[in-house]
Amino acid sequence: MKIAILTSGILPVPAVLGGAVENLIDFYLDYNNRYQLHDITVYSIYHKNVKEHPAQKSIVNHYEYIFYSSFWCRIKRVLYYYRYQGEYYNHYIEFFFEQCYKKLSKKQFDIIILENRPGYAYKLSKRGFSNIQLHLHNDLLNASTPHSNEILQSLSKVITVSNYIKERVNTIKKTGKVQTVYNGINLELFSKEKTKHINRSGFNIKEDDFVIIYSGRINSEKGISELIDALILLKNTPQIKLLVIGSPFFDGASDDEFTTNLKIKASEIKDHIIFTGFIPYSEMPSYLNMADIAVIPSIWDDPFPTTVLEAQAMALPLIVTDRGGIPEEIGLDNALVVPTGTQFTLRLSQAILYLYNNKELRYAMSKASEKNAKLFNKERFSQDFFKAISR
Repeated sequence: MKIAILTSGILPVPAVLGGAVENLIDFYLDYNNRYQLHDITVYSIYHKNVKEHPAQKSIVNHYEYIFYSSFWCRIKRVLYYYRYQGEYYNHYIEFFFEQCYKKLSKKQFDIIILENRPGYAYKLSKRGFSNIQLHLHNDLLNASTPHSNEILQSLSKVITVSNYIKERVNTIKKTGKVQTVYNGINLELFSKEKTKHINRSGFNIKEDDFVIIYSGRINSEKGISELIDALILLKNTPQIKLLVIGSPFFDGASDDEFTTNLKIKASEIKDHIIFTGFIPYSEMPSYLNMADIAVIPSIWDDPFPTTVLEAQAMALPLIVTDRGGIPEEIGLDNALVVPTGTQFTLRLSQAILYLYNNKELRYAMSKASEKNAKLFNKERFSQDFFKAISR
């Protein structure tokens, strides 16, 4: 089949700047390249680092880029902002879509797949396009979504990353169009046996310290502020250290107001917390390998965070919350589930202290994480993804 992929218009594909959605796109494109299943054209924003990426050599995957950085493109974006008010998304995203549409409309495709942009379906269907499928990573299509009925009707398939997101789509109308395909990760990369060790001393961490790792976006909904509050409650246990990996958005993004205030709060226990900033995806296993446990403290309905999958692939015991699709990712015996809400910070600190004091339990949870991780490899994800779009 000839397939078009419309990306979100925020980060480039290949995922040279990171991004969970963009990494997943890379996974299924790599699978398609190896097995040569379909002729795929990907529409993405441009970044200079994509030019020399090995993925460009594929004979079945093709990349069409929208340029944003030139002076003329900036002028066109400004003009678009003033000419088209009240569109589905902001003018930045809408400009990306219109540039994609100009290229897209000149070709014939069997399927158009939209990556996390249900609003694109609304616009494409009005322009006569059909067989549009949506790969939905977030809670962006539900009964309260603008034009939700029209969007769902225009789609031939909705592939969701979790059953939580599937049920949110079903608030519009229960339909056989919606199917869950769980995300996967690269288990060759995230492998405790194959990962290089980083010396803890370089981060002022002693060998006998108990290291908690947090990885992901630095924003309020991810619960990192509450995690630091929990560490403050445990400040009289100096062996407990927190390694915070991530930035407000992507590589090169500077600290925003939330991150700045977070670091001010953390200064109270500055000897207990290390902020690394953005770490390239390829280096993440080595950092996870330094930890004793991983904490994913999301206080929003996180659809299906890959940080859970990565941590358990590195054989880490987990402390997670009960929000969104997170419970679908873990096993019965590799994670402590902490409810959010009242007393969340206290319960989080108690869970950390419980694992700190139970080495044998951590060992058993570690083995369980390794076993559960095998269910979420990128090969299985890619295979299930292509089965879903072809069905």
